[in-house]
Amino acid sequence: MKRPARDEDPDRLYTVTGGRSRSGAGADAFDLVTLVVSESAPKPGMQSEHASILRICRYPTAVVELASDLGLPVSVVRILLGDLLAAGRITARHPRTPDVADALPDPEILKQVLVGLRNL
Repeated sequence: MKRPARDEDPDRLYTVTGGRSRSGAGADAFDLVTLVVSESAPKPGMQSEHASILRICRYPTAVVELASDLGLPVSVVRILLGDLLAAGRITARHPRTPDVADALPDPEILKQVLVGLRNL
């Protein structure tokens, strides 16, 4: 079985990123589950990978899904996302996780349930 990410032509990846191993702006903000949403449509003359990201991200899409859809390593996708973020073409956010205190029921309700169960 062939693994595309491992067998990818390094020259192509070098060209896609412009020879960079890091994005100048905000690539550290992207982890695997960061949700990305495009804020604009692709423009004529735009790098094809950037345009593809904007088309894919019409709805919130995780970075790992983008990498899979594009067939590129996550590290390369993070560089491309940093470019788009710096240009204001995308927004990025982490999935919302409820605060632990908000997820737990009120202790008084739990006490009342416990009393009710004991009365059975």
